[in-house]
Amino acid sequence: MMIRIILGLGFTTAGILHFLRETNFTKIVPSYLPFKKEIVYISGVMEVMMGIYLIFKKPNEMAKNLINAFLLGVFPANIYMARKEMPLGDKQLPKSALYGRLPLQFVLMKVIKNL
Repeated sequence: MMIRIILGLGFTTAGILHFLRETNFTKIVPSYLPFKKEIVYISGVMEVMMGIYLIFKKPNEMAKNLINAFLLGVFPANIYMARKEMPLGDKQLPKSALYGRLPLQFVLMKVIKNL
């Protein structure tokens, strides 16, 4: 239960940051996608919703699959960020850290699946 609440708080915080620091998130939306600001806002709303859900309720299989589909959907932004060596917010990470973050997305998906 504790890991679920921690994940819920993480998703909620990340979602709120989509609104407070929109330009940081807009930068990592791949250049080939239109409507960057809208994508950031929509994904922020989705993260807040997922976060609140995880805080208050153990997810069923459908919810787990939807959360993992979302994580797969935002994965291209993480790849784009690594390839373009973009800063995380206002902090420039070493290339190894940018690429090292990529497998963590799949670890997170495994954790979600096992809730």
